Amino acid sequence: MKQFQLIKALFFLMLIFTATSCSKEDIEDNSKATHISVKLKSSNQSLSKVYLDIEDVEIRTAEKPNTTSSWKSLNTINQGVFNVSDLKEDKTLLLVDDFEVEATYVYEIRLVLGDNNFMDISNVLYSLDLANATPSNLIETQLNPKRRYDMVIDIDLDKSLSYSQEAGVVVLSPKLYTAIRQIEY
Repeated sequence: MKQFQLIKALFFLMLIFTATSCSKEDIEDNSKATHISVKLKSSNQSLSKVYLDIEDVEIRTAEKPNTTSSWKSLNTINQGVFNVSDLKEDKTLLLVDDFEVEATYVYEIRLVLGDNNFMDISNVLYSLDLANATPSNLIETQLNPKRRYDMVIDIDLDKSLSYSQEAGVVVLSPKLYTAIRQIEY
């Protein structure tokens, strides 16, 4: 009878040990990944509506900005034409939602804009001439593994829009500011 209780106790100990043990992968999480979310908002005092054709959000992870391999797409989920002048105060447009990237040093973030950018002034639409085809903002920050980063790109529309007398067009030269908040997970 004692032998049966001893076997029973050993069986339960083995069962508990097996159920609570960790694998080597659980102990050594060598993940080099981080997650990024990007939102867009605007700062403006103008009553005019500004519409931007958003195609993508990219980050530059290499020192040389002019090579295509330096830029990595963040898989923008909200693409198309948006009234960015409505994105004031607490209103934001989610562009990238929890996208996983390799933890690395990031030099810049940029909005890739399409050709359908315009301004509504008293119900008359004016096409915007892009002085800088891909507006970007230097952020120069190290993305650490096992973190989440919330980035908010704030476009100052009052400083970004100007009228060119010579060309007779409204010029969009975006002035961007990026706030970055790191969250550990």
